Amino acid sequence: MRDDPTFVEQIHRDLRDVRWLGPEEIRSRARRRSQRNIVVATVVLALAGLSAAAVAAPRKTPSPAPPAASASPTQHEITTDALLQPTDVTQPVAPPKYPWQLSQSGLGEPVRLDHQLGYCRTSQGLSEGWQTSILSRSQTLLREHPAGPRTEGDVLVAQDLFRLTPEAATQFFSGLDDLIAPCTDWRSVGPLETAGVISTIETVHRWAVTQRGFAGDDAAILRDSLTAIRDVKTGQPIGDVPPPILLAVVRVGDTVSVLRLGYDGTEAELVQLAVAAAARMCAAANPPC
Repeated sequence: MRDDPTFVEQIHRDLRDVRWLGPEEIRSRARRRSQRNIVVATVVLALAGLSAAAVAAPRKTPSPAPPAASASPTQHEITTDALLQPTDVTQPVAPPKYPWQLSQSGLGEPVRLDHQLGYCRTSQGLSEGWQTSILSRSQTLLREHPAGPRTEGDVLVAQDLFRLTPEAATQFFSGLDDLIAPCTDWRSVGPLETAGVISTIETVHRWAVTQRGFAGDDAAILRDSLTAIRDVKTGQPIGDVPPPILLAVVRVGDTVSVLRLGYDGTEAELVQLAVAAAARMCAAANPPC
């Protein structure tokens, strides 16, 4: 993809994050973007186990039967094997001599679907509605690119993989319709700067669940269809209708993955990657597939 988007394409991209940001969110985003500039950054979680001592039975009591084989041990850390791999992506990714996979880990992160969806809810006096994970691992896969600066167009897929409690993972999907209900017809207004001139623009977001149950234990495609961008002062449309915002969420056991394609990705491609992601998640899930 070319690195010099047209004026209309740039407006479309800017629209995805059109809103005033608070100081805390600005600092939070800055920290995240700094972390993602590391080619491979991993955090190893050390886990301590506790064992109970067995108490000897009275002398005349028959010896207890050998314990039954225990179930598979509970897994905690999410390894990179549970994430999508470059071979899962049909488009070419960067060769090893260039950074092609950006990765990071986290503890207690919110299962955030989309900043615009969260802002839609908070602008109406509601909470963002995100579940809180136990731990997580995130990555971004990039398309083949020569040496030099990268742009948004280089992104093939971004993936966040979370481990939750089993109850929270199940509730996450049962509450999807309620989560997006306030944003099925939401008017968004914000500033747009063009050649040093700031104007106020608006569009209508229409969030919906378009597909369900196609991968893992639970799966859904969320689609945000936008109306044409309009200048509030003049009433004139700006450019073409923006492309929809698409994301997939998949659950396997106690793990939930959120997938977002690059700027030119399609819903069919997203479904295909979600199926591949579910297969990868099996090894990390409790219980495993």
